Amino acid sequence: MVLVTLYVSRLWKEFWGIKPKQPPTYRGWLPWFGCAMEFGKGPLHFINKKSKELGSIFSIKVTGEYMTFVTDPKDFQYFFQSPCLDFQKAVQGPVQNVVSITKESFFAYHSSIHDLVKGKLASSQLAPMSDKLYTEFKEQLAKLPESGTIDLNRLIRSVLYKSVLNILFGKNILPTDDEQYRELEDNFTKFDEQFEYGSKLPAFLLGGWSQSRQYLIDMFKNLVDSEKKKSQDLPVSEKTLLHNVLECVDKENSPNYSVLLLWATLANSIPMIFWTMAFIVTRQSVYEKVCNEIEEKLPEKLETITEADLRKMPYLKSCILETVRLRSPGIIPRYVAKPFKIRDLTVPAGNLIFASPFWAHRNPEHYPDPEEHKPERWNMKDVERNIFPEYFFAFGGGRFQCPGRWFGLMEIQIFVIMFLKQFTCEAFDPVPQPSPFHIVGTQQPLGPCMVEFHRKNVI
Repeated sequence: MVLVTLYVSRLWKEFWGIKPKQPPTYRGWLPWFGCAMEFGKGPLHFINKKSKELGSIFSIKVTGEYMTFVTDPKDFQYFFQSPCLDFQKAVQGPVQNVVSITKESFFAYHSSIHDLVKGKLASSQLAPMSDKLYTEFKEQLAKLPESGTIDLNRLIRSVLYKSVLNILFGKNILPTDDEQYRELEDNFTKFDEQFEYGSKLPAFLLGGWSQSRQYLIDMFKNLVDSEKKKSQDLPVSEKTLLHNVLECVDKENSPNYSVLLLWATLANSIPMIFWTMAFIVTRQSVYEKVCNEIEEKLPEKLETITEADLRKMPYLKSCILETVRLRSPGIIPRYVAKPFKIRDLTVPAGNLIFASPFWAHRNPEHYPDPEEHKPERWNMKDVERNIFPEYFFAFGGGRFQCPGRWFGLMEIQIFVIMFLKQFTCEAFDPVPQPSPFHIVGTQQPLGPCMVEFHRKNVI
């Protein structure tokens, strides 16, 4: 009798008892699909639209899954610190879809890879990296013509792709010359452009993307064994990031992890360099101020660029951080492992939940005139000491904060300095709009930004 009473009591609570208040939810009008079609037309804008309609915390239903979004930066500390939310469970499925890393391998090695990259690219390890960046940028910039008119994004890719490949994967390990390089660039560009579709849709529905993915996997299959063997005889200081990752993971999935490393090193910092340059060269006052700072703080002839040199140029770094604010990731994911309480709401276990730095950084309460690119809004002393504002979340937070953020910032600084020291640059187009389809990582531009450049100095 007691057992019956307890069972009935449990059923009563489950079906008729008071349930925790959940975020307002938009389910769309199609069974199971929910609002997938609306969301897919422009996810970045859709998040903002529903935030205005439903509030800063809301859920949507997409292809049978419930996705919750957090857009107010005041709530991000709970998002990043809660033990109820799991980053690895949120990204394992998409990683498997994109590069075919098995579930068992991902959970076995992900934390180790993250910590490895974080250690190798930590701020304390950047001195030798700055020399390598200077050397590679100098070599690639020397190959540019004396003058030309070109899309700025294309110009930057032509210099940066080869430089980053040589630094992080080893000199000439991956194709960096002419026809083979163009094939690599073409396949990587296709892979990157549909990366988010590949994370959700079966590969057979994305023919061109699937072929480019296989090209990249096969490329690494042909070299991972020899590179891993080579790394055994190298001193620690001469091992590349690729060598270290190959030593960290299982042989079967090594080519797949290598593709993921390639995407992580090219897909965010290089678009951010484009955006930084675009915001600088399209505004004459900013362009002149950056150029003057470079000329005043650095010698006419450079032999290298050190961390001490970079600290002399807080205005340039402010330009970069303001760009990062405006082009932050559309979403940062977590899986709700246990019911997650935030404000007076409870997000059910099993949901995917996302913080949106892109929209949080457009909150006028914290960033007046949020759509304006204003380097002056940054405190110069804080910039010099790498102290970010309270509501700045471009690099995520918590255990799995972006491990390459310090290297990425230095990469942008050194490139801008070296390019503007050697070339004048005039923009013919305004800064293009960011693509509303890219919500993972840095957005790509929707259109071109044509510039004319002329060589002025050789450094």
